[in-house]
Amino acid sequence: MFSLALGKEPIHAFTWSNTNTSLYYATRTSWTNESESAYKNEWKDVIEHRDRDRGDPIYRVDFEDLTQPRIEIVTNILLRVVELIFTGEGSIEGEYRDTQGRLYSLNVIDGGIHRWANQFTGSITNYALLEHGQQDVIILGQLNTEVQVYTQQSPTSPLIKQTGWNGTYEKLVTTYVGNLSRIAFIHSSLDTPQEVYFVNSIDRLKTAQIVTKENEIFTQRNLPKGKSYRWLNKEDGTEIEGLLLYPPDKFEQKNLSLLILIHGGPYTARLNAFRSDWYSCAMMIATEDWLVLQPNYRGSTGYGDEFLHDVIHEFLSRPCKDILYGVDALIRDEIANPKKLAIGGYSYGGYLTNWLITQTTRFNVALSGAGGVENVVDWGTNDMPISNFYFLDGFPWEKPDRYQREAAIFQLDQVRTPTHIVTGENDIRVPVAHSYLLERALYA
Repeated sequence: MFSLALGKEPIHAFTWSNTNTSLYYATRTSWTNESESAYKNEWKDVIEHRDRDRGDPIYRVDFEDLTQPRIEIVTNILLRVVELIFTGEGSIEGEYRDTQGRLYSLNVIDGGIHRWANQFTGSITNYALLEHGQQDVIILGQLNTEVQVYTQQSPTSPLIKQTGWNGTYEKLVTTYVGNLSRIAFIHSSLDTPQEVYFVNSIDRLKTAQIVTKENEIFTQRNLPKGKSYRWLNKEDGTEIEGLLLYPPDKFEQKNLSLLILIHGGPYTARLNAFRSDWYSCAMMIATEDWLVLQPNYRGSTGYGDEFLHDVIHEFLSRPCKDILYGVDALIRDEIANPKKLAIGGYSYGGYLTNWLITQTTRFNVALSGAGGVENVVDWGTNDMPISNFYFLDGFPWEKPDRYQREAAIFQLDQVRTPTHIVTGENDIRVPVAHSYLLERALYA
């Protein structure tokens, strides 16, 4: 074992060559003094374009001479590299098909690869090893709106769900002090803000002690309360789940003004977790006397791979039907006031918002945040054209009808909903051209 000086920038993707004599990794281009100073003076949680514009260099580390490994740059990619795969002189065989988060282990002696939690139908979000000679792996797995703690002794052993609190566990780490284990984790729920906890044994999660009080201010406020809500897509019988956040002091009351807040992705989900940032603003909206529905429509993680893949070919029309059936259910249950409905979302949530306002006039107002309207423009200008190829199953010239059928631009003459458009001039994921198209079409 030896260490390599790879610089101060973090490595966010790596892969071995097929001969195992070279390691390829991607990092970030180092700041110049001038650019670093400019970045530090901006609100980094919101303004990310300087960081993204740096580019990602790819390096190769040759290990043929183990006494003196050689590092050299291979190329510099102007976009963010999220994964590296070494294919040699051939190509990756088979059709690309995304899945939920999975966990694998590699035997460095015989090269065997083993999948853990093989029967788990949700998405694995994190893992840790129990130290001090124990073989157990601690696995954090999202199933529906919960992220819970599981343990497994080996890939072939049963997966055991540990008894803990409802909500979302994240960023779990383990260590040993003497002969005593220490497990630290972050936990939150809709009603409990994020804090760090520790416990001595993984099977005693409910006895964990709080370590931090960074978000104590939220416990001193009268905040919204939430719960899970389920309904059926009556077109195909699929059960859909979402989270309801009620205004303070109005938990489970009826006839409330409803705002549907659509998450991005689509490969993510709204969880039983406390979120209070600009992107996850349901808590703030609910405090303004709105009932907020956050639907985990088709394409969301935590509901199985089939549920995830159901958006392929229909990546706008199918999830939007899931959402509209949810609105119907809330009105039928007399929870939502049918005369006070609003819709909104950001990124992919903006795409779905733009589609929904072409399908119905039932919403009083809409918020389109960085939402797309035209798939050919999207494929040609965003930083992840593989997503268009994947969801629409081909290039624009191969599937022109599908690219048009699943695009809001061709139905914007149907819109009667007042729509507020939010966009970013330097957005590389959903280029600003989409919002210009939407604005011009709505004024036409």
